Amino acid sequence: MAMNNNEICDYLNKLIQLDFDASRAYKQAIDEIDDPQVKATIRTFQADHDRHCSDLSYKVETLGGTPIELKRDIKGAFLEGLTAIRSATGTDGALKAMESNEKLTNKKYSQAMEQDFPFDVKDVIRRNYDDEQRHLAYIQEELLVRQKR
Repeated sequence: MAMNNNEICDYLNKLIQLDFDASRAYKQAIDEIDDPQVKATIRTFQADHDRHCSDLSYKVETLGGTPIELKRDIKGAFLEGLTAIRSATGTDGALKAMESNEKLTNKKYSQAMEQDFPFDVKDVIRRNYDDEQRHLAYIQEELLVRQKR
């Protein structure tokens, strides 16, 4: 059964919060990464999450809804704290923390792909999900390379 615009906006607002929390967690990780190449890549991933927030907010507006106010919630505070603690061990710890975070965002975007959204909404979600999959693949590959060193 198709969702109405209010239900779609509610769902998209949850994804906006997810991406906002992920962006803030990335900031925590970036501060602890000492490998310049990894730091640069992780910064682009943070920018992707920021763009996701903007793209989803725009979509909410076009559906007649109001995008949520971007602020840290309880889950976001927990995610940031956990990322800060794990990242304190340097690049490897930061990557492991971000791997956990990206598994969560991938799961939520995978679930969103299963929803009966209009094409234009599904298209935004698909692009974001593609980014999430790329983030996770890079992080997991980087962790494997670092294990072999």
